[in-house]
Amino acid sequence: MYKLVPAVLVATTLFMGITEHYHTVNANTCVAASSCGRQAIKFIPGQRITVEVVNLTQSVVQLQKILGTDPVAISPGQVLSFVRGGRTEPNFSVVLWNAIGGPLKVKILKPEARTLRIEVRPGGRPPGDRSVYLQDDGRVAVF
Repeated sequence: MYKLVPAVLVATTLFMGITEHYHTVNANTCVAASSCGRQAIKFIPGQRITVEVVNLTQSVVQLQKILGTDPVAISPGQVLSFVRGGRTEPNFSVVLWNAIGGPLKVKILKPEARTLRIEVRPGGRPPGDRSVYLQDDGRVAVF
């Protein structure tokens, strides 16, 4: 009996030590667009797309396309559209800022297969969202 007690203690200690490091994971199914979470917005690399920038703030928003263009003012409620992409321009970036210096919050949407909609709203943590980047692999990132 006395030899069995140390063996049980050692076995219990080893078992507890091993199971401590493993966490159980449950796999669940999801229903598209309701419980699966948001899917990243992505386009086919090299595809020409229409970019719509919508100013939903109460002040002027400045937008500058990174490829050496001058800033463009977008008035409250205004929608600015331009085409980007294709073989000569597979990725692009735009920089946004509030003309009066407040932080901005950007929401990106894909209302159609070849349309990227950038909704610019007031708010967010300072300095706010400042740029939108269409990457070489077709993913869209907000910084």
